[in-house]
Amino acid sequence: MTGPLILLSAGGTGGHLFPAEALGGALRRAGARVALATDQRVGALAADFPADEAVTIASATPSGRAPVQMAKAGLTLGLGVLQALAVIRKLRPAVVVGFGGYPTVPPVLAAAILGVPTLIHEQNGVMGRANRLLARYVAAIATGFREVKGIPASVKASVTHTGNPIRPAVLAAAEAPYPPLDPGGRLGLLVFGGSQGARVMSDIVPPAIERLPADLAARLSIVQQARPEDVARVRAAYEGRVASFAVEPFFKDLPRRMAEAHLVVSRSGASTVAELAVIGRPAILVPLPGALDQDQAANAAMLASIGAATVIPQADFTPERLAEEIASRLKEPQRLTEAAKAAKSAGIPDAAERLSTLVLHLATPPSQAER
Repeated sequence: MTGPLILLSAGGTGGHLFPAEALGGALRRAGARVALATDQRVGALAADFPADEAVTIASATPSGRAPVQMAKAGLTLGLGVLQALAVIRKLRPAVVVGFGGYPTVPPVLAAAILGVPTLIHEQNGVMGRANRLLARYVAAIATGFREVKGIPASVKASVTHTGNPIRPAVLAAAEAPYPPLDPGGRLGLLVFGGSQGARVMSDIVPPAIERLPADLAARLSIVQQARPEDVARVRAAYEGRVASFAVEPFFKDLPRRMAEAHLVVSRSGASTVAELAVIGRPAILVPLPGALDQDQAANAAMLASIGAATVIPQADFTPERLAEEIASRLKEPQRLTEAAKAAKSAGIPDAAERLSTLVLHLATPPSQAER
């Protein structure tokens, strides 16, 4: 492969890495070469990343107000910039693309210093702090949502809405049509929350099911992600009460499970919201509370605004409230079908290709682009 080399920068969390992975696949299909710059957290998440080379660059997230911690984070980021300068000089990428989070900062800043074209992608409905820091230095900004709060007014002319790139496994799952719930039929309920959110799901969902009338609970087939320490108690709560259940710390085939569900209960990270839309599944969303930018609340609001999801703030996410929501859908299954249709209408399955086109345009020298 002799196409331009694109350096993708994404931190070692799925929320940033999965969109980068999807873009990497689209770039390679378009004939480009791909390299990945990430931090030490990436681990097994990058096992299937479509990159010819992966490099680890030092990074830290400035948090809290302790001067020592802030200084230490600043020094680590400075070291990361020095490392990134060396990497970019060696690899000579045509474009550097950042996917947010502080691991993106050193490679994108280094590229800007060296005059390499840069682009950042903002997955959430609120621009994150790292991307706000980088916005003034980049040539282009792509967004996952049409409306994104917090973008500096001075850079809005460089913004393009592409949608959030979706992994191949999600696109495959999206081919399955929504399975309408027959009156009196069995409802497939999928529950997950990610590493930061699974505990609240384990604390609230089982007692909510216990509050359902026995005839309604017996119509549920539940698939739930739970932390290892919570698995036994969640399984015990469902034993003998629901039609079937599977409770595990992790599901490798989560997109397929999502496609098989009639209703999803989850957090509202950008990737989750994008996948719900592309696959077309109704949801009850519980945004992660306490986030500085309230990005998950903004993400969830998009699906709620079109009738695809019900948003419940965590303070109101009680067993009683959830039991009411599930019972109402069991009694009025047409609500699920309507919500699934609304979700599907918001999906952007070709977001990776849209973003790839934007990146490759930056990789084309102006003299060639004008021909």
